Amino acid sequence: MFNSLLSQLPAPAEDPASSLGGGTTPATLEGLETVFSGVVSALLGLAGIALFVMLIIGGFSYMTAGADPKRAESAKKTLTYAIMGIVFISLAFLFLQIISYFTGVDVTTFEIVGTPTP
Repeated sequence: MFNSLLSQLPAPAEDPASSLGGGTTPATLEGLETVFSGVVSALLGLAGIALFVMLIIGGFSYMTAGADPKRAESAKKTLTYAIMGIVFISLAFLFLQIISYFTGVDVTTFEIVGTPTP
């Protein structure tokens, strides 16, 4: 069973130190592009998940508030802030798309210009 799983793994690099950044290959700016892209994608995903959770929590709090006006007001604020967050993220993306449309420059991708390609 384990042999079949291990056979599906990619072959190791010829120089294990180079794959860890400690070999003879220096770090390049392309690596920064990849890291930045990964961080932005992760943050946007986490923001979406957080906003969804806040909507669920706010809705549940509002439904269970009953006759308590303080709890109902707190739940309304939670829902309002979650919706404002969704609108803010959507407007920011729309703003970047508008800039991209009018200038012709793709501002939604991070690319270091002028880096040599091998």
